[in-house]
Amino acid sequence: MPLLDESDIAVVGGGLVGAALAWGLARAGLKTMVLDGADLDPRASRANFALVWVQGKGLHAPHYALWSKASAERWPAFAAALAEDTGIDVALSQRGAFSFALSQGELDGLAAELEEIAVETGGAAAPYEILTAQETRRRLPLVGSDVVGAAYSPADGHVNSLRLFRALHAAMRRRGVDYRPVHAVERIEPERNGFRLIGAYGAISARRIVLAAGTDNQRLAPMVGLHAPLKRSKGQILVTEKCRPFFEYTSATIRQADEGGVMIGDSEETHTSAIATNQDISVVLANRAMRVFPCLADLNVVRSWTGYRVKTQDGFPIYEQSASHPGAFIAVCHSGVTLAANHALVVAPQIAAGTLSPDLAPFHSRRFHASENS
Repeated sequence: MPLLDESDIAVVGGGLVGAALAWGLARAGLKTMVLDGADLDPRASRANFALVWVQGKGLHAPHYALWSKASAERWPAFAAALAEDTGIDVALSQRGAFSFALSQGELDGLAAELEEIAVETGGAAAPYEILTAQETRRRLPLVGSDVVGAAYSPADGHVNSLRLFRALHAAMRRRGVDYRPVHAVERIEPERNGFRLIGAYGAISARRIVLAAGTDNQRLAPMVGLHAPLKRSKGQILVTEKCRPFFEYTSATIRQADEGGVMIGDSEETHTSAIATNQDISVVLANRAMRVFPCLADLNVVRSWTGYRVKTQDGFPIYEQSASHPGAFIAVCHSGVTLAANHALVVAPQIAAGTLSPDLAPFHSRRFHASENS
């Protein structure tokens, strides 16, 4: 098979994770190529909820809680660097977020989880407050009477997800990244001085590679001695017509985008491969959202969609370099928006230098082998 081209490093996958890494690698001075799939591939990047979210993350995994918090803190610098390269404002808003409880049991559960994360991180986790119903309505007068309280954290925020995706791809172009869509990788063949990436287009050579192909990492990883065990996690989102601003914060289930539409989500299906929306789930999402904000009952839903999250079996990221094939790296994670700042500003420079920091050791896939052997 003829060799089409070669690069210092090839990133497999051009979604939020791959694009953030590719931009970071190019900023570090590497000749970078991105091999991406087709527009209609089931990529998480076009179906996400666009949260920069820390609250409640990392229960029994303090390293993940602190990793998420660090990325949220890096987000202003990350957004500013993207704007400097592209002129695109990704509409970052970090005013904080509420997790609403519709029963005392839900509120007690939120409080217990956040307290446990605080203890497990030695108090270094993101700050939070547990609010009564009265305190919640004092801050958010439009909240409905079914809300018995909320957890609030000032560390959380959200962005315009489509603008973020556009900005990352524009930033890649600005830094000279060779972006190749419709270049799905069918096979990876390790060579003496690198790797050969093979697809319908032919073969491409790269001295190093980064697997950032979302759910397809599970298939590709073993080709270079890596391990990426994933679980199925399908989510569904409703979007309303645009309305005047009423919620200047965000939540894990309801957010008003900078352009006025309201996004409603937080479902999970684990036993289906269908891409179609489920109307029973839509009803549950809408009803809960209207109980939190009764004013939503006056809005029309204008579209809905589903998407597949990129989730490992324990829900936490994998960052690793192959022991058997040095130069092959993998980055697998849910929360591609939240962690984008870490990927571009921390992980990419480490990959460029050829070694991942010991700080990332807790995200090594050996944890799954230990679990399987226990």
